[in-house]
Amino acid sequence: MPTHQSHIRLDRTARKPLWQQLRTDLIQRIDEHEFDDEFPGEHHLAETYAVSRQTVRLALRDLRASGVITAERGRPPRVQHAITQPMGAVYSLFASVRGAGMSQRSVVTALEERPDSRAAAQLGLADGDPLIYLERQRLANDEPLAWDQVWLPARFARPLLDVDFTNTALYVEMSRLLGRGPTGGREEIGCHNAMDGEADRLGLDVGAAVFSLRRLSCHHGEPVEYRETVVRGDRFSLLTQFSPGSGYFLTPGTPSDRADRLRIPKKPTGAAQAIAGTA
Repeated sequence: MPTHQSHIRLDRTARKPLWQQLRTDLIQRIDEHEFDDEFPGEHHLAETYAVSRQTVRLALRDLRASGVITAERGRPPRVQHAITQPMGAVYSLFASVRGAGMSQRSVVTALEERPDSRAAAQLGLADGDPLIYLERQRLANDEPLAWDQVWLPARFARPLLDVDFTNTALYVEMSRLLGRGPTGGREEIGCHNAMDGEADRLGLDVGAAVFSLRRLSCHHGEPVEYRETVVRGDRFSLLTQFSPGSGYFLTPGTPSDRADRLRIPKKPTGAAQAIAGTA
C-alpha cells in the first residue's frame, strides 16, 4: 500500500465535516487509479488521515452507497470504476469495456434458432419467421455488468451459430461473417429496479437501480438486430454533448407505445420534440 500523507489535506477548522473531506480525497485518489490493485482498510485509512474509525466508516458508507466502491461480506472493499458510454454513436459494450481498461468476457447462456413474435415485429418480420437468439451475461473484470438478449433474422445470421462469443463482440462477428454490421439505428434507455431474475444475473440486491436498453440496429436502413439489455446502474453511465443548436429529444407517449416508438420510421415524424437548452 503506498504511503500517502493525505491527512494534511483535511482541514479541521473547516465547516465541511472531516468524513466529507475524506470522501473527496479518496475519490480524487480513485480517479488517479491509486487503488486499482488494492483498496485500503479502515485501520490503514484512519492512521493515514489521522481520523477516527467512525469518520472512516462514514466516508466509506457514502462511497458504497454511490457505487464508487463495493464491499462483499468477507472481502475487502474494491474500486468500482464506471463505464462511460457516449450517446449518439453506434457503440459496442464489448469495446466500451475494453476502452475503460477492463477485461471483457461473456457467459453465453443461449445461442440458438427460434421464433419470437415480439422480436420479429421489431425487425419488421412476419410472426413465426426464424430468428437467431443470443443471450449472454456480460462481465467486466470478471464481475457482472449486463444481461444481454439479442435477436437477428435467421435468413442471414445463421453463420453466427458457430461463433464462441465468450471473448468476441457481436458486431465484430456480424461484420466478419455477415457483412452487415450496424450503421445506425435507434435506442431507448430507461431505468427500473432490478427484479429477481435480473438481480441474480447481475449480482445485485432485488430493487437495485438498473438501466434498461432497447436497441434496433440497422445496416443502411435494413433492421439487422433487436436487443434488450439490462445494465448495472452503479457500473455504467451515459455521456452526451449538447449545443444551442442541438439537444435531447422527447417523444411523448406511454409505456405501451414504446414498441412502436423504437421502430425506425421511413421519414422523420413530428412526434419528437427537441428540448435543447433546458436543464
